[in-house]
Amino acid sequence: MSLRGLRDDRGQAFPIYAVAVVGLLFAALAFFVVGQAGVTRSNAQGAADAAALAAAGEARDNAFLGLDLLSLKPTDWAKLVDGDLLAGDGACEKADEFAALNDATAECVAAIPVVTVTVTTNGTVGQSVVPGTEGIHGKAAAKAAIKPRCSLRSAPDPTPPAQTPSPSPSPGAGGVTFVCDGKSLALDPAKPGPLTKLARVLFTVRLVD
Repeated sequence: MSLRGLRDDRGQAFPIYAVAVVGLLFAALAFFVVGQAGVTRSNAQGAADAAALAAAGEARDNAFLGLDLLSLKPTDWAKLVDGDLLAGDGACEKADEFAALNDATAECVAAIPVVTVTVTTNGTVGQSVVPGTEGIHGKAAAKAAIKPRCSLRSAPDPTPPAQTPSPSPSPGAGGVTFVCDGKSLALDPAKPGPLTKLARVLFTVRLVD
């Protein structure tokens, strides 16, 4: 084969090689865009989870807001422990606050005991070789529920009355006893202590599907 023939073969191969390199570069950039979209989506999901938990936690912490503990009847305490008196005060405001901390905006529905939060990131995937990615925001939803941890004791505690109050609350005197994880918790409605702490004992908050 002559040297001229070799030069012709090389000249014909170069365009094919150039097209292959361009194709590989485009594929690499496309994979990078997919990765960036995944990161944006992951950020949105993290923000949604945090906002939902914060919202449900706020509603849980305000479980006793506006309640006169001394006026509650045994049936009222039973409803309270079951979560039937939870109102969701401040839940969506807290969701907005946590979404903002994660550079996002939130849409919140507080259907207590479940709070649903949909988050949209302020940031986008960004400009890329794929048209339109500069306008794509991360979006994700999360649900958090307030779950009771305790039950109302239906009978007096067997320990001496001097150590454990009566389980049936009455205005001005007596107390109520809960059972939480197999342990008794006695409460004097006249001296309940920090109500937020009591709410966190009675209820837990967790993400749900």
